[in-house]
Amino acid sequence: MQNTAMLWVVATSLVLLSLTIMAVMNFPFKWIFYLTVIGQIMLVYMVFRVLKDKYTTDKTFKDFYEDYPLKDGFN
Repeated sequence: MQNTAMLWVVATSLVLLSLTIMAVMNFPFKWIFYLTVIGQIMLVYMVFRVLKDKYTTDKTFKDFYEDYPLKDGFN
């Protein structure tokens, strides 16, 4: 099963990380400007995709964290 919302999160993060690196390395302004605009559009679309994703789970707050299971709730 492929979760497309998470793919958008990774892609947007990579674009914005590369934008930061380009700004530090003094790339031409037009490249940074265009990548900023693309990154902002991707960010808005990513938030939309994450909020509209059809992800469901049967976990509750009593399950706590999966990497640190508690035997009897929050004790």
